Amino acid sequence: MKQEKPETQVVRKAYDRIAGSYDLFEWPVEKLFFNRWRRELFAGLEGNILEIGVGTGKNMPYYPANANVTAIDLSRGMLSKAHKRKEASGYAVDLREMDAEDLRFPAKSFDHVVATFVLCSVPDPVQALKEMKRVVRHRGTIILLEHVLSDRVFLSAIQRFHNPFTRHLFGFNIDRDTKSNIGKAGLSIMADVHLGFYDVFRRFTSHP
Repeated sequence: MKQEKPETQVVRKAYDRIAGSYDLFEWPVEKLFFNRWRRELFAGLEGNILEIGVGTGKNMPYYPANANVTAIDLSRGMLSKAHKRKEASGYAVDLREMDAEDLRFPAKSFDHVVATFVLCSVPDPVQALKEMKRVVRHRGTIILLEHVLSDRVFLSAIQRFHNPFTRHLFGFNIDRDTKSNIGKAGLSIMADVHLGFYDVFRRFTSHP
């Protein structure tokens, strides 16, 4: 296992700090948008699935019944919340503490790799994407639900202005060019679906 980078330690501590209030903070947008987008992401998936950045376990209600799900997170505070949700509801998932940039799984272990609002907080998103590519099988898919830097000049300027505040307070970035990062990781984009707020909220489907 690689030695943890200082930037990764900062992210871990940020999410440990906000773990207790995270669900409450996101409750309005979760009810209005996110839960529907999560359900759509998992529809039709089966086999061995890896979820990167399980957080408090918000995706658990949408895990396919005919799938074997492994879910990881960097933050022990968030994982503690996920374990409680698993125990309370009986969801079948193998929860593990792990860094998205250093996945401790053999190559080609999973049929699908999914992540929802994760690459915004990973210090090196391209490295995380390369790890997803490594552990997914040849005909598998990588599905990402993300908020990304807009192509609209005015909106992207607002995102860049506010990004230092969101990064400092909550540990995530709102100005990541995720589409470009997917290409830098050597992945092909099969679908790029614009979900909301113009082109900010998007679902990318990729294959190795």
